[in-house]
Amino acid sequence: MITIISSTNRPGSSTLKLAQYYQDKLREKGVEAGLLSLSELPPNLIQTDLYGNRSAEFEPIQDIITKTQKFLFVIPEYNGSFPGVLKVFIDACSFPESFYEKKAALVGVSSGRYGNIRGIDHFTGICNYIHLHVMPLKIHIPSVHKELDENGQLFKEDTLKFTNEQIDKFIRF
Repeated sequence: MITIISSTNRPGSSTLKLAQYYQDKLREKGVEAGLLSLSELPPNLIQTDLYGNRSAEFEPIQDIITKTQKFLFVIPEYNGSFPGVLKVFIDACSFPESFYEKKAALVGVSSGRYGNIRGIDHFTGICNYIHLHVMPLKIHIPSVHKELDENGQLFKEDTLKFTNEQIDKFIRF
């Protein structure tokens, strides 16, 4: 099972649009992938699902994560790194069954120039710690608002080339 994680809880984000784009492209290649937006997390996650606690609201999310063998994280840049909600989400998931010895691909996005290079590096360190194997080809999409058209589709030739390469490698990973 593959799950794409839209790694922010910001409503209407470019991150979610790009996650949906990846889901569509995987489907076009004959691969089904679920999509989990962190906007779907329970609003009281910090009180109810950390330190060994589990709420009824988080249980279906935990079930998806446990069943997933490959993750594709689309991660926006927040203050030179990744969103805090992504770290809280990782911390809320059961260890080790959530991520241990599974696989992941990473896509960094930003409204600025660098496509969340530092945030992807920071998150890679966490993945290494929890034994989540990261595919070497990481994509960084700067100025994401200029990369997506009005239908949420990528259209720039270089970006299409590199995302297609990543998708093909992710399928084989």
